This record gives sequence, C-alpha cells and structure tokens, in this order.
Amino acid sequence: METDKGPRVIRRGDGDVIDEGVEATATVGDVVVKPRGRWHTFWNAGDDELRVLEIIVPGGLEQMFRLLAEPGGEYSPETLPALAAEYGAEVDFEATMPLVERHGLVF
Repeated sequence: METDKGPRVIRRGDGDVIDEGVEATATVGDVVVKPRGRWHTFWNAGDDELRVLEIIVPGGLEQMFRLLAEPGGEYSPETLPALAAEYGAEVDFEATMPLVERHGLVF
C-alpha cells in the first residue's frame, strides 16, 4: 500500500524541522511526519550528534542522499536542483538560505 507520508524518528539529539513555514524542535523519541507535496526541511538543532531513522515512501529518494554523502558528493545551489529533479524532488534555496543564515547552518 502506497502512502504519502514519510516519518522520521529522532534517535539521538535534537532536530529542528520546518513544515509549511512553521518551525518546531523534535527530540529523542519524537516522530516527525513530512507529507509529500508540502515544503519542509530538517536540521541538527544542537551541538551534539543527531541520529534519525527516516522512512521514505515510496522508496528511491534515499539514493539521492547516498550520492550526497559520497566523497565528492558536494552540490551547490546551482547543481542540487537538477539532481533532486532526477528523484522527483524539488529544492527551494530561496526559502532555505534565510534558515541557513538565521541558524548558522552549514551544508
């Protein structure tokens, strides 16, 4: 059975999530559901290691994350949208970069 939700379970640390413009912090044991078709992002909210168990349904997008994690898997705002499109995803740097600046995040 296909579903339009992919949960993320926080296993260690704190993670901040934004869903349709609303920011929240998820902690150990929390489940974050990111429905398909809604703009969302997720980042490490603390100084400690963050570990999550992410379930992506239907499968396939996890391969993009594997490519990003490989040596040489660095992508830029100019190159990442094309890679994401190959996996049926979109990247919105116009919305993401203010978050990066506000929270001092690095890619």
